[in-house]
Amino acid sequence: MEFDTLFHSFWSFTVTGLANGSIYALVALGYTLVYGVLRLINFAHSEVFMIGTLASLFTLRALGADDYGRTGVVLLVVILVAFASSAGASAFTAVILERIAYRPLRRRNAPRLAFLISAIGMSLFLQELVAVNLFGHTIIGRVPSGTFVLEKNTLFKFFDADIRVDQIIVVASAILMMVALDQFVRRTRLGRGVRAVSQDIETAQLMGVNIDRVIMLTFLLGGIMAGGAGLLYLITLERTAFNVGFFIGIKAFTAAVLGGIGNLRGALVGGLLLGLIENYGSAIFGTQWRDPISFAVLILVLLFRPTGILGEQLGRARA
Repeated sequence: MEFDTLFHSFWSFTVTGLANGSIYALVALGYTLVYGVLRLINFAHSEVFMIGTLASLFTLRALGADDYGRTGVVLLVVILVAFASSAGASAFTAVILERIAYRPLRRRNAPRLAFLISAIGMSLFLQELVAVNLFGHTIIGRVPSGTFVLEKNTLFKFFDADIRVDQIIVVASAILMMVALDQFVRRTRLGRGVRAVSQDIETAQLMGVNIDRVIMLTFLLGGIMAGGAGLLYLITLERTAFNVGFFIGIKAFTAAVLGGIGNLRGALVGGLLLGLIENYGSAIFGTQWRDPISFAVLILVLLFRPTGILGEQLGRARA
């Protein structure tokens, strides 16, 4: 165990953990929204994230971002266009998933196991569809220049940590998106519909709530969050692949459970906390333990605190 490594580079590991945790939190919001409304774990959501990384990559390459899109107003425009592309592609994928994989089962009152099998099947289908038709079973996304979209310069130091521009963008963007989603669900008419369906789907239907529209909106919002996470992931790590969503999906699900599955603010807390735990653990035990630490957190939470840290369900939120 290398406690000295953590002690001497504590703030550096903290900053990196918060940046990683922000991405986990954004993806976790998709799991939380769908579970809050349908009591369904959408395991195909990890591939919605994967589609977002691909859409970001194609858009950034089409814009020539690795040549000139690294500073000032040009950088902002490039990132906004890439966000629109990734969020749109992921949202479209999520909505199609709901229409094809879940809605027919819901209308037939299929058992929960059928939804789970359908989710896993769609996840594998999307992975292989991308692998076979686009790039094969390889990692893609790196560019020869070694920098992608922006120069990862150090803006300032915080104790022993070098705060880079990409870390600022990732954390700030993630928090902004999560706050916007939280306020949308809590303060808008459509958001009240989401909470009503989450609390009691039969009563909400009797009160005139369009259940299909609310469920579609839920998948749409989760897809937008996953698309945003895909862009931030690509900016930070500069790579993607057909199976890039696998580990991210498991970690995002762990974050959702850790914070409180079905709780939007819990997804934020769980994502940031998991990013910190993962980074601190890798500092102590070695980087090869990064992924096992995340899985251990999931097991421990399910054993001792299955409702998560906050535990509040989406339907109990108050405007």
